[in-house]
Amino acid sequence: MPLLARSSRPAAVMPESARRVTPAMRVTAVPLVVIIVALGIWITGAVVTDDATAAMVLTGLWLALAGAVALVVSLRWRQLAWPVVGAYAVSAAAIGGYLFYTSSVDKVVDEKVVVAAPRATASTPPPAGAASVATTSAPAGPVEVASGKFTNQAHDTSGRATLVEQPNGDRFLTLTRFKTDPGPDVRVYLVPDPGGSITDAVDLGKLKGNKGNQQYDVPAGTEAGAVVIWCRAFTVAFGTATLS
Repeated sequence: MPLLARSSRPAAVMPESARRVTPAMRVTAVPLVVIIVALGIWITGAVVTDDATAAMVLTGLWLALAGAVALVVSLRWRQLAWPVVGAYAVSAAAIGGYLFYTSSVDKVVDEKVVVAAPRATASTPPPAGAASVATTSAPAGPVEVASGKFTNQAHDTSGRATLVEQPNGDRFLTLTRFKTDPGPDVRVYLVPDPGGSITDAVDLGKLKGNKGNQQYDVPAGTEAGAVVIWCRAFTVAFGTATLS
């Protein structure tokens, strides 16, 4: 009886690993892989070291390791192959491409910055036999409050930072003949103490260009001891200028 013989054969058993993969797991795998890749890049690039070269090497090693793990997962659980490998490939390409581009392409700016005159002191002619009296003249235009040259930190950085005050009390920070290396998420910070912590810094905004003259608004009441060009992506100072 051929029909009976065929029905008596045991059905093919699906591997336990394949049966455990559900549609919900496949959907969840995509954001999970993206988060893991991004978190690893942040840790290797910004937490483990403050050396820019070491951070780039560690980030590259992390991407290689994450890619190998994604490949192993795709071979072990075939139904997760496309979600895991696809999410890894897209996130690694997007984040790695952004870091590579922003770290290798110069952005040159040439803003018209406020030009300040040094604070002037005029002497009132004294009466005969009296000591001279020094009086400070009221500024007719923007005056220089403090300035300093940039010195290298993690990258070669040069130029001058100048804190300028307008007659109405508004203050600006100008960077002139400025030059540093390009980088991802680079900010301009004002810190009250040149030797203090970056946690006390006032963020003046994104660095407009790694080359050229540029200007930033300074909030009222901000203490300015030094200017720090700070890369948030790798948690490292590119250069600093002590204001005096």
